[in-house]
Amino acid sequence: MGKKRVIIGMGVGLVVIGALVFGILFLTRNAGKNERTISTETATQRMASMMREIDPATADPVKSSVEYTEKDTTAEELPDLNTNKVTAEATTETFAEIWSSPEKAGDGTDGWIREMAEQFNASGATVGGKPVSVQIRTMSSGLGVDYISTGKATPAGYTPSNMLFVQLLAGRGIKTEVVRERLVGNVAGILLDKEHHDALVKKYGTVDLKAVTEAVGAGELTMGYTNPFTSSTGLNFLMSTLMRYDAKNPLSQTATDGFRKFQENVPFVALTTVQMRDAAERGALDGFVLEWQLYTNDPSLSNNYVFVPFGYRHDNPLVSCPTATDTERQILEQFAKFCDDNGGDLAERYGFNGKNDYVAEVGDVSGETLVAAQELYKKNKDTGRPVLAVFVADVSGSMSGSPLAELQKSLVNSMRYINTDNYVGLVSYSDFVTIDVPVNKFDLNQQAYFKGAVEHLRASGGTATFDAIIVAANMIQDALAQNPDAKPMIFVLSDGETNQGFVKFEDMSDVIGGLHIPVYTIGYNANIDALKMISGINEAASIDASTDDVTYQLRNLFNANM
Repeated sequence: MGKKRVIIGMGVGLVVIGALVFGILFLTRNAGKNERTISTETATQRMASMMREIDPATADPVKSSVEYTEKDTTAEELPDLNTNKVTAEATTETFAEIWSSPEKAGDGTDGWIREMAEQFNASGATVGGKPVSVQIRTMSSGLGVDYISTGKATPAGYTPSNMLFVQLLAGRGIKTEVVRERLVGNVAGILLDKEHHDALVKKYGTVDLKAVTEAVGAGELTMGYTNPFTSSTGLNFLMSTLMRYDAKNPLSQTATDGFRKFQENVPFVALTTVQMRDAAERGALDGFVLEWQLYTNDPSLSNNYVFVPFGYRHDNPLVSCPTATDTERQILEQFAKFCDDNGGDLAERYGFNGKNDYVAEVGDVSGETLVAAQELYKKNKDTGRPVLAVFVADVSGSMSGSPLAELQKSLVNSMRYINTDNYVGLVSYSDFVTIDVPVNKFDLNQQAYFKGAVEHLRASGGTATFDAIIVAANMIQDALAQNPDAKPMIFVLSDGETNQGFVKFEDMSDVIGGLHIPVYTIGYNANIDALKMISGINEAASIDASTDDVTYQLRNLFNANM
């Protein structure tokens, strides 16, 4: 296998990564967990032997000019609105659409507002003598803010999990009107396994956010939380933690230093709640964040973890957006009153209103402060430790044509969201493996090589996934010798199962497990179960990106991890 293979369609897989990355998040579960983790020394020796067999090619470097723009491209990156499901349809010509956070707009115990909407629509409500109804669309809190603040799409009403995302809209210049500060009660909490909870009680006398953050900062507790750009609970935890270190100025150096110390012992910020829970089940986390309503509805959680409330209440406010008409505002007010009068029993059955005595332990915060806090998080989340990432792109024949072209466009666009202090490399693979861009600091020069490689991708051949992962791991180990404090990550972008190569799954799993490198997998019209086995080795996420929101998913992925 000669050296210097063409920069084989690497971009394809890479771009895929983006698409996959933040689309619908499917979390890694026990399927891929390595039961016989080998030592780092043994893993390194086995990897060296595999590398001699794989003999990867090295592509000729290609540079492309990197152009930056001050233009906010968020609106262009957002997916089509219809990728967000309508769970309760309007039943009249005149109606108000409400965007709701998923824990109350789905099915079963997660369907409170959906069921209330169906009851309201059957109640014969009228405005000005005309029959009216509401329509519920499920929408994550952060995604709703991005739609509304960019003007790409705007509902009549918006009900995130907590007021923080309403305030975040104000920080972005969008003034809403509060219809109800509370539709249904909920609380965010830190779930601690009973052993660690009891240990904290013994040492600190009580268990609250202060005790938890002190224990994490001291290395006595390992916990995880969700992405504060997209998750209400994640943003609540970030803001509460900053205010715990400096209640008067959560953006101060004191707060920043405290957050950095805390963050040193956080293994990862999860893309999804499922990822946190899986990691906890495997023993990688002693605690994680979750809402009370989800906790109380899951016996495996409520029987094994102690719920410690923290931060701002999650009382699911309802606000009207600036574009709402007078009629739509009247519909929202009628719907809110209908929920007040008729929704209590259903809310209790579905796990809401269970912590009505909890009083928020933090003060009000402005939207401008929340925007600044998200930026503080992105700059300080790695506590001075750069991320060392290798993207592994499947450029087999099935990626030819428009999929590759769209992926290239998306990945190039998303480069702006990777911090320049991080280290990045690219590998592509089909029948064989090619090192397209060696690992280096993601400065302007490296970005030019990265962009050039992506733009010159071509696709053909089979799928040697496991070989490519070993090559990426070898690149990471070499780079760690020069940057021992860096945080290693591999991102595998693939649309199919492995059908070529020298390395078997079991051998790859042994090596990756021994080296403790998390492998995020992003599937594009892929066999997600096969990819989940790879991500399951070291507590990473497996993501199904078979949607049209590639660029938006990439942005969110890099905001959380890069």
